[in-house]
Amino acid sequence: MVSTAGDSVLNRSIMQLLEHVDYRLIAGGEDLEAIYRLRYKSYLRSGMCGPIASGMFEDRWDDLPNSYRFGVYCYGELVSTIRFHYISSEHPNSPSVDAYPEILIERLARGETFIDGTRFATDPDSAPAPGVLPFLTLRLAMVASCYFGQNSVLTPVKLEHSNFYARYFNAVQRTEGKVFPGVLAPIALFEIPSGENMRLTLERFPFFRSTPMEQRLMFANPAINGLTPLSVVPTAKYYRDAA
Repeated sequence: MVSTAGDSVLNRSIMQLLEHVDYRLIAGGEDLEAIYRLRYKSYLRSGMCGPIASGMFEDRWDDLPNSYRFGVYCYGELVSTIRFHYISSEHPNSPSVDAYPEILIERLARGETFIDGTRFATDPDSAPAPGVLPFLTLRLAMVASCYFGQNSVLTPVKLEHSNFYARYFNAVQRTEGKVFPGVLAPIALFEIPSGENMRLTLERFPFFRSTPMEQRLMFANPAINGLTPLSVVPTAKYYRDAA
């Protein structure tokens, strides 16, 4: 468990950085190519993939109607990217469903819903400070959780990163490391419960909070809504004043 003092320092640091961050819901064009190039650069460096002639990493799940691709920009520069799928019995397609059907198919059939977070990639060379990119990026998962109200967030990760997810999100490991579609390293499925766990996480880390307006701008059917704004400004500091 992190100390209260440590939490306070982290909260102040991230809240200050959010003044210079915007989140872009990526639908196409140069921004889409930029996040695919960032994925490739990050994955090649970490041994998650081999050389790709195009210099871009994309896959068959990117253009699904329940897919949300984001770029995180700090001081106007792309620093990280992540993708979410909101999955339910009506829309059961996502990388984790394909990789771990023995865990998820039956639960979806029972009516459970999930956010599946994949293709998390960062550019450490562009980080505004050491160690902040995971918090700036995974804040998007918390915004999504507040909007969708799903049962839990799924996060397939390399086992060496599991302590981070357990420490800050109370993530629970559901599988051993195994081959995951599209990457070379073994990946294990972790699950972050919603409900009371989500409430406590938002209380502990207020920079994860968001207003209903921010949530709608990011996730109100953007895959088919061409009017959705390109950039969304974080609203954690306005949380107490939100309607």
